[in-house]
Amino acid sequence: MTTQGETDDETTRDDTANETRGATARRLAALAIPTFGQLIAEPTFILIDTAIVGHIGDAALAGLSIGSTIILTAVGLCIFLAYSTTAQVAHLLGAGRRREGLQAGIDGLWLALLIGVVLGIGLFAGAEPLCRALGGQGAVLDQAVRYTRAVVLGAPGMLLVYAANGIFRGLQKVRITLVAAVSGAVVNTVLELLFVIVFGWGITGSGAATLIAQWFMGLFLVVPAVMWSRADGVSLRPQLAGIMAAGGDGLPLFVRTLAIRVAMVMTVASAARMGTHVLAGFQAVNSSWNFAMNVLDSVGIAGQTLVGAALGARNRRRARELTRATGAAGLVVGTVLGLAFAGVGLFAGRFFSPSPAIQLLTAVGMVTMGLFFPLQGWMMALDGILIGARDFRYLAATCTATAVVYVAALFAVVRFVVPALPGDVARTAVLWLAFNVVLMGGRGLANGLRARGTAWMR
Repeated sequence: MTTQGETDDETTRDDTANETRGATARRLAALAIPTFGQLIAEPTFILIDTAIVGHIGDAALAGLSIGSTIILTAVGLCIFLAYSTTAQVAHLLGAGRRREGLQAGIDGLWLALLIGVVLGIGLFAGAEPLCRALGGQGAVLDQAVRYTRAVVLGAPGMLLVYAANGIFRGLQKVRITLVAAVSGAVVNTVLELLFVIVFGWGITGSGAATLIAQWFMGLFLVVPAVMWSRADGVSLRPQLAGIMAAGGDGLPLFVRTLAIRVAMVMTVASAARMGTHVLAGFQAVNSSWNFAMNVLDSVGIAGQTLVGAALGARNRRRARELTRATGAAGLVVGTVLGLAFAGVGLFAGRFFSPSPAIQLLTAVGMVTMGLFFPLQGWMMALDGILIGARDFRYLAATCTATAVVYVAALFAVVRFVVPALPGDVARTAVLWLAFNVVLMGGRGLANGLRARGTAWMR
């Protein structure tokens, strides 16, 4: 027989659990919303570039697709500067070792600057062969090279943004990233209109505007990060051991990201071989998707920050609760975002191109992509959790395996399926279906299986 006291105790526990779930949801939102501001910086720049360059001509838009793929791939490969620093700083803060966490952040800044300088120079020198390798020919190749050479010199600024945000996320002080992203977007838009429309510099002006905005954001975030670290007695001098440790921690994440980017590059190359219209439509969808995906990524990074701190404090129960909450949040946000993405896609094409053919292909791609956003939201949430737990080697192995399977499947689709399809609409739909079912679905399966166990909790 249940007594009144037992009933009251059960009610109290239920209320406490509900309060905990509510507090967790609010904490995730408080971290995710400003984090989204930082994440959208580079995709926003590309989205603005796409909207303005699309009105120059089809060759310029197709060239932008190739050039932006190069810069997004190069910069994206260095996302470990943010992820590994976030996890490390969060773990050390959770363990009560704040000064060591901030020192790790400073070492990450030096590593970002070094990699950024080498990357910018290398991509500038190799712009033409890279653009040609991605399918650029004739006028499209010329436009791609012009954009790439203008924008890549901003790479050091963008990598400094990544590293600085690793510090802010680990400290759970992410509002400044929102201010930086908004300011950077405003600077980029104003300069884009000035250089392209007023001065008539074409696609070169678009790349130059993004370059300036990237450096603006980098300095905007590095200055306060350095000041806060200095106030805690952290040395600002480059420390070889710390820089090498930061690079070593990030190596598996680099492999993970490399696998994903190779898959993306192969997708772009496949679109390029289907014709200029398919490639231009792909660019419109891809730039919009890169923007929207950062909403999902921000949920994962919020969970990453909190789980990192929980595991640093050796609180596995809290880490498990955060995993469930973050996964559910990713699924809900993905569903809402997918509906919005598909709905906007029905008329978004007119913002990217005056061509009816490209407008139609944009709509087909965005509606197809929107159907898979719930899967992507859940997958990205678990991705963030595993990064927060510093389960880097598992992510590197599974992402590489998934990418290999996807590239093989993509080759088969392009070689045997696409030639039999009736036109560009069907080709666009099949390309995006393969992307979501094989690449996104494979990553989701791997992350879900890992999260069910406890091996990742370290």
